[in-house]
Amino acid sequence: MTRCEIKDALIEIINNILPEGDCSTVNPDEKLRDQLELDSMDFLDIVMELRKQYKVQVPEADYPHLATLNSCLEYLEPKMKDI
Repeated sequence: MTRCEIKDALIEIINNILPEGDCSTVNPDEKLRDQLELDSMDFLDIVMELRKQYKVQVPEADYPHLATLNSCLEYLEPKMKDI
């Protein structure tokens, strides 16, 4: 997957988990939790969907890498490049 495709997939997952959230106004360098009011269960749902849909394992120690949209893309790009 390209970086753009990964971004689209991630936004789709977030929109499915938070239908009231608006990812179109997300600042890619600010924390997603703050911008979208994600709680810990929402965050875990995102991680679980990445695993379910794309077979991407995100160990708990790596959760800080998923703080912002840009950091998510940096982290996921090498893991999803062959999907």
